[in-house]
Amino acid sequence: MSVRVKICGITRVEDALVAAQYGADAIGFVFWRQSARSISPAQAREIVLRLPPFVNVVGVYVDPSPEWVEETSITAGLSLLQFHGEETPEFCNQFKLPYIKALRVRREMDLLQYAELYQNAKGLLLDAYTAGMPGGTGQVFDWSLIPTDFPLPLVLSGGLNSDNVVNAIRQVRPWAVDVSSGVEATKGIKDVNKISAFMQGVKNCEDL
Repeated sequence: MSVRVKICGITRVEDALVAAQYGADAIGFVFWRQSARSISPAQAREIVLRLPPFVNVVGVYVDPSPEWVEETSITAGLSLLQFHGEETPEFCNQFKLPYIKALRVRREMDLLQYAELYQNAKGLLLDAYTAGMPGGTGQVFDWSLIPTDFPLPLVLSGGLNSDNVVNAIRQVRPWAVDVSSGVEATKGIKDVNKISAFMQGVKNCEDL
C-alpha cells in the first residue's frame, strides 16, 4: 500500500514546489498565529496558485473561530481542515470541507473512544503530547499505544524524519505520515535534502 505524505508548516513557494516535486500528496498551512510557522491567508493563496495539480492543501488550526476557518479556507483554497485543539465533533462538522482531528497521544487515552467520537472525520492524526504545545514539537511518542484495529484512516505525526520514517511505517502501518520539523532547516524553512531523504524513506517502504 502506498503511504501518503503531508509536508506541513509550508511558508514559502519554493518549499511547496519542492514538496510537490518529490511526491508529497499534501502540503499544510498553519493558521494558528502563535506558531513560528504561521502564515496569512493571502500568503497561502499565493503559494497555492503556484502548485501543480493533484496536491491537496490542508489548513491547520488550534481552537479557531468559525469565521477564521471560513476566511482562511476560502481565501487559500483549502481542500481539507486539520484541527489540533480542543475542538468538539460538533465544531468540526459545521464546515463544508472535510476534516481530520489531531490527538496528542498519552498512555491513559482511549484512542478507540476518540475514533468513535470523531467518526465523521476523514481520519485521525496522532501526534506526541507536550504540555502547552498543540503540535510541531519534533517529539516522538510510543507507537505501541496505537491499537492495531484502529477504525479510521490513521495519519502518523510527531518527530518523524528520514532516520525513523521507515521504522514508523513498518510498525504502525499508517494511511499517511505528516512531517514538519523533520524536513526543516529552521522553523518554517524547509530543507530540500531532508525532503528528498524523507520521501525516499517512504518510497523504500513501498518497495518492501
